[in-house]
Amino acid sequence: MSGEVLHAQTVVIGAGVVGLAVAREMALAGQEVLVLEAGPTFGEGISSRNSEVIHAGIYYPEGSLKARLCVDGRQRLYDYCRSRRVAHKRCGKWIVGAGTEQIADLEGIQERAGKNGVDLQFRDGKCVERALPGVRAVAGLWSPETGIIDSHGLMLSLLGELEDAGGQLVCGAPVLAASVESCGHALTVGGREPCTLVARQVVNCAGLGAVPLAQIWEGLPDSQRLQQWLARGVYFSYSGRHPFNTLVYPIPEPGGLGVHLTLDLGGQARFGPDVEWIESENYSVDPGRASRFAAGVRTWWPGLDECRLQPAYAGIRPKLSGPGSGFADFRIDGPGNHGVEGLVNLFGIESPGLTSSLAIAAYVAAMLC
Repeated sequence: MSGEVLHAQTVVIGAGVVGLAVAREMALAGQEVLVLEAGPTFGEGISSRNSEVIHAGIYYPEGSLKARLCVDGRQRLYDYCRSRRVAHKRCGKWIVGAGTEQIADLEGIQERAGKNGVDLQFRDGKCVERALPGVRAVAGLWSPETGIIDSHGLMLSLLGELEDAGGQLVCGAPVLAASVESCGHALTVGGREPCTLVARQVVNCAGLGAVPLAQIWEGLPDSQRLQQWLARGVYFSYSGRHPFNTLVYPIPEPGGLGVHLTLDLGGQARFGPDVEWIESENYSVDPGRASRFAAGVRTWWPGLDECRLQPAYAGIRPKLSGPGSGFADFRIDGPGNHGVEGLVNLFGIESPGLTSSLAIAAYVAAMLC
Protein backbone atom coordinates (compact mmCIF):
# COMPACT_ATOMS: atom_id res chain seq x y z
CA MET A 1 0.00 0.00 0.00
CA SER A 2 1.10 3.59 -0.62
CA GLY A 3 -0.25 7.08 -0.03
CA GLU A 4 -2.33 6.92 -3.19
CA VAL A 5 -6.05 6.19 -3.48
CA LEU A 6 -6.72 2.49 -3.93
CA HIS A 7 -9.94 0.67 -4.75
CA ALA A 8 -11.43 -2.60 -3.55
CA GLN A 9 -14.66 -4.48 -4.03
CA THR A 10 -15.22 -5.75 -0.47
CA VAL A 11 -13.29 -4.84 2.67
CA VAL A 12 -13.68 -6.61 6.01
CA ILE A 13 -12.33 -4.64 8.97
CA GLY A 14 -10.98 -6.93 11.67
CA ALA A 15 -9.32 -10.35 11.44
CA GLY A 16 -10.79 -12.04 14.47
CA VAL A 17 -12.76 -15.25 14.12
CA VAL A 18 -15.92 -13.46 12.98
CA GLY A 19 -14.07 -11.21 10.53
CA LEU A 20 -12.24 -14.16 8.99
CA ALA A 21 -15.46 -16.19 8.78
CA VAL A 22 -17.25 -13.31 7.05
CA ALA A 23 -14.35 -12.70 4.66
CA ARG A 24 -14.18 -16.39 3.75
CA GLU A 25 -17.93 -16.51 3.11
CA MET A 26 -17.79 -13.43 0.90
CA ALA A 27 -14.79 -14.74 -1.04
CA LEU A 28 -16.48 -18.11 -1.60
CA ALA A 29 -19.45 -16.18 -2.98
CA GLY A 30 -17.19 -14.69 -5.66
CA GLN A 31 -16.29 -11.36 -4.05
CA GLU A 32 -12.80 -9.86 -4.17
CA VAL A 33 -12.12 -9.54 -0.46
CA LEU A 34 -9.49 -7.59 1.46
CA VAL A 35 -9.25 -7.95 5.25
CA LEU A 36 -7.71 -5.07 7.20
CA GLU A 37 -6.33 -5.89 10.64
CA ALA A 38 -4.93 -3.22 12.97
CA GLY A 39 -2.73 -5.66 14.87
CA PRO A 40 0.44 -7.43 13.76
CA THR A 41 -1.38 -10.69 13.01
CA PHE A 42 -4.87 -12.16 12.95
CA GLY A 43 -6.90 -13.21 15.97
CA GLU A 44 -4.92 -11.46 18.71
CA GLY A 45 -7.86 -9.52 20.17
CA ILE A 46 -10.93 -10.89 21.89
CA SER A 47 -10.92 -13.95 19.61
CA SER A 48 -7.86 -15.28 21.44
CA ARG A 49 -9.11 -14.36 24.91
CA ASN A 50 -12.15 -16.49 25.56
CA SER A 51 -13.12 -19.91 26.92
CA GLU A 52 -12.92 -21.64 23.50
CA VAL A 53 -16.32 -23.18 24.19
CA ILE A 54 -18.75 -24.30 21.51
CA HIS A 55 -21.99 -23.18 23.12
CA ALA A 56 -25.26 -25.04 22.70
CA GLY A 57 -27.50 -21.94 22.67
CA ILE A 58 -29.00 -22.29 26.14
CA TYR A 59 -29.30 -18.90 27.76
CA TYR A 60 -30.57 -16.49 25.11
CA PRO A 61 -34.16 -15.24 24.66
CA GLU A 62 -36.24 -17.07 22.09
CA GLY A 63 -35.98 -15.48 18.65
CA SER A 64 -32.95 -13.34 19.49
CA LEU A 65 -30.01 -13.24 17.10
CA LYS A 66 -27.83 -14.79 19.80
CA ALA A 67 -30.20 -17.74 20.12
CA ARG A 68 -30.72 -18.26 16.39
CA LEU A 69 -27.12 -17.77 15.30
CA CYS A 70 -25.68 -19.80 18.17
CA VAL A 71 -27.86 -22.84 17.47
CA ASP A 72 -27.24 -22.58 13.71
CA GLY A 73 -23.57 -21.74 14.17
CA ARG A 74 -22.94 -24.58 16.60
CA GLN A 75 -24.00 -27.19 14.04
CA ARG A 76 -22.12 -25.44 11.25
CA LEU A 77 -19.02 -25.33 13.45
CA TYR A 78 -19.10 -29.01 14.37
CA ASP A 79 -19.57 -29.92 10.71
CA TYR A 80 -16.74 -27.58 9.68
CA CYS A 81 -14.34 -28.92 12.31
CA ARG A 82 -15.02 -32.51 11.29
CA SER A 83 -14.56 -31.86 7.58
CA ARG A 84 -11.46 -29.64 7.98
CA ARG A 85 -9.92 -31.58 10.87
CA VAL A 86 -9.92 -28.62 13.22
CA ALA A 87 -9.25 -29.87 16.75
CA HIS A 88 -12.39 -29.92 18.88
CA LYS A 89 -14.27 -32.12 21.35
CA ARG A 90 -17.97 -32.47 22.07
CA CYS A 91 -17.39 -32.96 25.80
CA GLY A 92 -20.73 -31.67 27.12
CA LYS A 93 -21.28 -29.53 30.18
CA TRP A 94 -23.14 -29.48 33.47
CA ILE A 95 -24.97 -26.47 34.90
CA VAL A 96 -25.15 -27.12 38.64
CA GLY A 97 -27.41 -25.71 41.32
CA ALA A 98 -25.62 -25.69 44.65
CA GLY A 99 -28.70 -24.85 46.76
CA THR A 100 -32.41 -25.64 46.71
CA GLU A 101 -33.16 -21.98 45.95
CA GLN A 102 -31.46 -22.49 42.55
CA ILE A 103 -33.74 -25.29 41.36
CA ALA A 104 -36.20 -22.76 39.97
CA ASP A 105 -33.31 -21.10 38.13
CA LEU A 106 -32.36 -24.43 36.57
CA GLU A 107 -35.93 -25.04 35.50
CA GLY A 108 -36.07 -21.59 33.92
CA ILE A 109 -32.85 -22.23 32.03
CA GLN A 110 -34.18 -25.56 30.77
CA GLU A 111 -37.41 -23.94 29.60
CA ARG A 112 -35.53 -21.21 27.73
CA ALA A 113 -33.20 -23.73 26.13
CA GLY A 114 -36.17 -25.79 24.96
CA LYS A 115 -37.66 -22.76 23.24
CA ASN A 116 -34.38 -22.42 21.35
CA GLY A 117 -34.50 -26.06 20.29
CA VAL A 118 -31.63 -27.07 22.58
CA ASP A 119 -31.48 -30.46 24.31
CA LEU A 120 -30.97 -29.84 28.04
CA GLN A 121 -31.61 -32.65 30.51
CA PHE A 122 -32.63 -32.13 34.16
CA ARG A 123 -30.91 -34.40 36.71
CA ASP A 124 -31.26 -34.67 40.47
CA GLY A 125 -28.38 -34.09 42.86
CA LYS A 126 -27.43 -37.75 43.21
CA CYS A 127 -27.10 -38.10 39.45
CA VAL A 128 -24.96 -34.96 39.25
CA GLU A 129 -22.69 -36.11 42.05
CA ARG A 130 -22.23 -39.52 40.40
CA ALA A 131 -21.20 -37.80 37.17
CA LEU A 132 -19.08 -35.19 38.97
CA PRO A 133 -17.37 -36.74 42.01
CA GLY A 134 -16.67 -34.14 44.66
CA VAL A 135 -19.19 -31.63 43.33
CA ARG A 136 -21.93 -30.43 45.66
CA ALA A 137 -25.25 -29.99 43.84
CA VAL A 138 -28.95 -30.36 44.62
CA ALA A 139 -29.73 -30.65 40.89
CA GLY A 140 -28.19 -29.97 37.51
CA LEU A 141 -28.71 -29.67 33.79
CA TRP A 142 -26.73 -31.76 31.30
CA SER A 143 -25.94 -30.23 27.90
CA PRO A 144 -24.65 -32.90 25.49
CA GLU A 145 -24.17 -30.40 22.63
CA THR A 146 -21.57 -28.21 24.35
CA GLY A 147 -17.94 -28.61 23.33
CA ILE A 148 -14.49 -27.04 23.12
CA ILE A 149 -12.39 -25.99 20.13
CA ASP A 150 -8.91 -24.88 19.14
CA SER A 151 -9.87 -21.33 18.19
CA HIS A 152 -6.47 -20.56 16.67
CA GLY A 153 -6.70 -23.68 14.51
CA LEU A 154 -10.16 -22.58 13.40
CA MET A 155 -8.89 -19.14 12.41
CA LEU A 156 -5.94 -20.63 10.54
CA SER A 157 -8.36 -22.80 8.57
CA LEU A 158 -10.66 -19.88 7.77
CA LEU A 159 -7.72 -17.76 6.66
CA GLY A 160 -6.39 -20.54 4.43
CA GLU A 161 -9.75 -20.91 2.70
CA LEU A 162 -10.06 -17.14 2.33
CA GLU A 163 -6.67 -16.97 0.62
CA ASP A 164 -7.43 -20.01 -1.54
CA ALA A 165 -10.53 -18.17 -2.76
CA GLY A 166 -8.44 -15.13 -3.74
CA GLY A 167 -8.89 -13.05 -0.57
CA GLN A 168 -6.07 -11.20 1.14
CA LEU A 169 -5.24 -10.28 4.74
CA VAL A 170 -3.27 -7.10 5.45
CA CYS A 171 -2.05 -6.70 9.04
CA GLY A 172 -0.75 -3.54 10.68
CA ALA A 173 -3.45 -1.63 8.80
CA PRO A 174 -5.70 0.24 11.24
CA VAL A 175 -8.70 2.10 9.85
CA LEU A 176 -8.34 5.63 11.23
CA ALA A 177 -11.35 7.28 9.57
CA ALA A 178 -14.19 6.41 7.23
CA SER A 179 -16.86 8.18 5.24
CA VAL A 180 -19.82 7.37 3.02
CA GLU A 181 -19.15 8.41 -0.58
CA SER A 182 -21.15 8.21 -3.78
CA CYS A 183 -18.90 5.41 -5.03
CA GLY A 184 -18.89 3.44 -1.77
CA HIS A 185 -16.91 4.02 1.42
CA ALA A 186 -13.59 5.81 1.78
CA LEU A 187 -11.33 4.34 4.46
CA THR A 188 -8.26 6.12 5.77
CA VAL A 189 -5.81 3.31 6.48
CA GLY A 190 -2.75 3.84 8.67
CA GLY A 191 0.30 1.72 9.27
CA ARG A 192 3.64 1.63 7.53
CA GLU A 193 2.12 2.42 4.13
CA PRO A 194 -0.92 4.63 4.76
CA CYS A 195 -3.45 5.09 2.01
CA THR A 196 -7.04 5.92 1.22
CA LEU A 197 -8.97 2.81 0.28
CA VAL A 198 -12.31 3.19 -1.50
CA ALA A 199 -14.48 0.07 -1.18
CA ARG A 200 -17.83 -0.68 -2.70
CA GLN A 201 -18.76 -2.83 0.30
CA VAL A 202 -17.44 -2.79 3.88
CA VAL A 203 -18.11 -5.09 6.83
CA ASN A 204 -17.14 -3.57 10.17
CA CYS A 205 -16.03 -6.58 12.25
CA ALA A 206 -13.61 -4.63 14.40
CA GLY A 207 -14.55 -6.22 17.73
CA LEU A 208 -13.94 -3.77 20.55
CA GLY A 209 -13.26 -1.14 17.90
CA ALA A 210 -16.49 -1.58 15.92
CA VAL A 211 -18.57 0.90 17.92
CA PRO A 212 -15.80 3.58 18.13
CA LEU A 213 -15.23 3.30 14.38
CA ALA A 214 -18.93 3.73 13.58
CA GLN A 215 -19.05 6.76 15.86
CA ILE A 216 -16.57 8.60 13.59
CA TRP A 217 -17.88 7.22 10.27
CA GLU A 218 -19.01 10.30 8.33
CA GLY A 219 -22.40 9.95 6.70
CA LEU A 220 -23.82 7.28 9.00
CA PRO A 221 -27.18 7.94 10.70
CA ASP A 222 -27.25 8.45 14.46
CA SER A 223 -28.77 4.98 14.90
CA GLN A 224 -25.27 3.61 14.20
CA ARG A 225 -23.56 5.70 16.87
CA LEU A 226 -24.01 3.42 19.86
CA GLN A 227 -22.62 3.41 23.37
CA GLN A 228 -20.42 0.50 24.36
CA TRP A 229 -19.46 -0.86 27.78
CA LEU A 230 -16.45 -3.08 28.48
CA ALA A 231 -16.73 -6.09 30.77
CA ARG A 232 -13.40 -7.67 31.59
CA GLY A 233 -13.28 -11.31 32.63
CA VAL A 234 -10.14 -12.94 33.99
CA TYR A 235 -9.19 -16.61 33.93
CA PHE A 236 -7.15 -18.68 36.35
CA SER A 237 -5.59 -21.97 35.31
CA TYR A 238 -5.60 -24.90 37.72
CA SER A 239 -2.29 -26.72 37.94
CA GLY A 240 -2.03 -30.47 38.31
CA ARG A 241 -4.65 -33.19 38.33
CA HIS A 242 -8.40 -32.66 38.69
CA PRO A 243 -11.44 -34.97 38.50
CA PHE A 244 -13.23 -33.39 35.53
CA ASN A 245 -13.66 -34.48 31.92
CA THR A 246 -16.52 -32.12 31.11
CA LEU A 247 -17.31 -28.45 31.61
CA VAL A 248 -19.04 -27.28 34.80
CA TYR A 249 -21.02 -24.03 35.07
CA PRO A 250 -22.83 -22.44 38.00
CA ILE A 251 -26.06 -20.47 37.66
CA PRO A 252 -25.40 -17.39 35.45
CA GLU A 253 -24.68 -14.03 37.08
CA PRO A 254 -25.36 -10.50 35.80
CA GLY A 255 -23.07 -9.72 32.83
CA GLY A 256 -21.83 -13.26 32.33
CA LEU A 257 -22.25 -16.98 32.93
CA GLY A 258 -20.55 -17.09 36.31
CA VAL A 259 -17.06 -18.39 37.14
CA HIS A 260 -17.13 -21.75 35.43
CA LEU A 261 -14.72 -24.60 34.81
CA THR A 262 -13.60 -25.19 31.26
CA LEU A 263 -11.02 -27.52 29.80
CA ASP A 264 -8.57 -27.11 26.98
CA LEU A 265 -8.05 -29.90 24.47
CA GLY A 266 -5.14 -31.18 26.55
CA GLY A 267 -7.41 -31.58 29.56
CA GLN A 268 -6.02 -28.71 31.66
CA ALA A 269 -8.65 -26.99 33.76
CA ARG A 270 -9.19 -23.26 34.03
CA PHE A 271 -11.75 -21.16 35.84
CA GLY A 272 -13.38 -17.97 34.62
CA PRO A 273 -14.33 -15.54 33.47
CA ASP A 274 -15.66 -13.26 36.17
CA VAL A 275 -17.21 -9.86 35.39
CA GLU A 276 -15.51 -6.52 36.04
CA TRP A 277 -16.73 -3.34 34.33
CA ILE A 278 -13.79 -1.25 33.12
CA GLU A 279 -13.39 2.12 31.40
CA SER A 280 -10.72 1.25 28.84
CA GLU A 281 -9.06 -1.77 27.25
CA ASN A 282 -6.91 -3.51 29.85
CA TYR A 283 -6.00 -7.19 29.91
CA SER A 284 -4.16 -7.33 33.23
CA VAL A 285 -4.93 -10.11 35.69
CA ASP A 286 -4.75 -9.33 39.41
CA PRO A 287 -3.46 -12.44 41.24
CA GLY A 288 -5.39 -11.23 44.28
CA ARG A 289 -8.66 -12.18 42.56
CA ALA A 290 -7.83 -15.85 43.13
CA SER A 291 -9.43 -15.80 46.59
CA ARG A 292 -12.71 -14.53 45.16
CA PHE A 293 -12.58 -17.22 42.47
CA ALA A 294 -11.91 -19.89 45.06
CA ALA A 295 -14.81 -18.80 47.25
CA GLY A 296 -17.21 -18.92 44.30
CA VAL A 297 -16.04 -22.30 43.03
CA ARG A 298 -16.14 -23.88 46.49
CA THR A 299 -19.89 -23.32 46.62
CA TRP A 300 -20.12 -26.25 44.17
CA TRP A 301 -16.66 -27.87 44.39
CA PRO A 302 -15.51 -27.77 48.03
CA GLY A 303 -12.30 -29.64 47.19
CA LEU A 304 -10.72 -26.82 45.18
CA ASP A 305 -7.15 -26.06 46.29
CA GLU A 306 -6.65 -22.29 46.04
CA CYS A 307 -2.87 -22.68 45.99
CA ARG A 308 -3.17 -24.33 42.56
CA LEU A 309 -4.91 -21.36 40.96
CA GLN A 310 -2.54 -19.45 38.69
CA PRO A 311 -3.29 -16.18 36.81
CA ALA A 312 -3.83 -17.04 33.14
CA TYR A 313 -5.28 -14.30 30.93
CA ALA A 314 -8.13 -11.82 30.59
CA GLY A 315 -10.74 -11.16 27.94
CA ILE A 316 -13.08 -8.25 27.35
CA ARG A 317 -16.71 -8.46 26.28
CA PRO A 318 -17.96 -5.57 24.09
CA LYS A 319 -21.34 -4.92 25.74
CA LEU A 320 -24.24 -2.93 24.34
CA SER A 321 -25.83 -2.68 27.78
CA GLY A 322 -24.15 -1.54 30.96
CA PRO A 323 -24.18 -2.85 34.53
CA GLY A 324 -27.66 -3.92 35.63
CA SER A 325 -29.23 -3.23 32.22
CA GLY A 326 -30.04 -6.84 31.31
CA PHE A 327 -29.82 -8.68 28.01
CA ALA A 328 -28.50 -7.03 24.86
CA ASP A 329 -28.59 -8.89 21.56
CA PHE A 330 -26.06 -8.93 18.76
CA ARG A 331 -26.47 -5.94 16.43
CA ILE A 332 -25.81 -6.86 12.80
CA ASP A 333 -26.96 -3.77 10.93
CA GLY A 334 -27.04 -3.77 7.15
CA PRO A 335 -28.54 -1.43 4.55
CA GLY A 336 -32.04 -2.49 5.55
CA ASN A 337 -31.37 -1.21 9.07
CA HIS A 338 -29.49 2.04 8.48
CA GLY A 339 -30.18 2.87 4.82
CA VAL A 340 -26.52 3.08 3.78
CA GLU A 341 -25.66 0.89 0.82
CA GLY A 342 -22.75 -1.50 0.98
CA LEU A 343 -22.16 -1.43 4.74
CA VAL A 344 -22.73 -3.93 7.53
CA ASN A 345 -21.81 -3.04 11.12
CA LEU A 346 -21.39 -5.80 13.70
CA PHE A 347 -21.85 -4.48 17.23
CA GLY A 348 -21.76 -6.27 20.57
CA ILE A 349 -20.33 -9.49 19.17
CA GLU A 350 -19.44 -11.12 22.47
CA SER A 351 -20.22 -14.69 23.52
CA PRO A 352 -21.50 -16.73 21.68
CA GLY A 353 -19.63 -15.01 18.84
CA LEU A 354 -17.07 -17.80 18.37
CA THR A 355 -19.78 -20.46 18.21
CA SER A 356 -21.92 -18.29 15.94
CA SER A 357 -19.11 -17.20 13.60
CA LEU A 358 -20.04 -19.30 10.56
CA ALA A 359 -23.74 -18.49 10.95
CA ILE A 360 -22.94 -14.78 11.34
CA ALA A 361 -20.90 -14.99 8.15
CA ALA A 362 -23.83 -16.45 6.22
CA TYR A 363 -26.17 -13.81 7.71
CA VAL A 364 -23.85 -10.97 6.64
CA ALA A 365 -23.27 -12.39 3.17
CA ALA A 366 -27.02 -12.58 2.58
CA MET A 367 -27.17 -8.81 3.18
CA LEU A 368 -24.49 -7.99 0.63
CA CYS A 369 -24.07 -10.76 -1.95
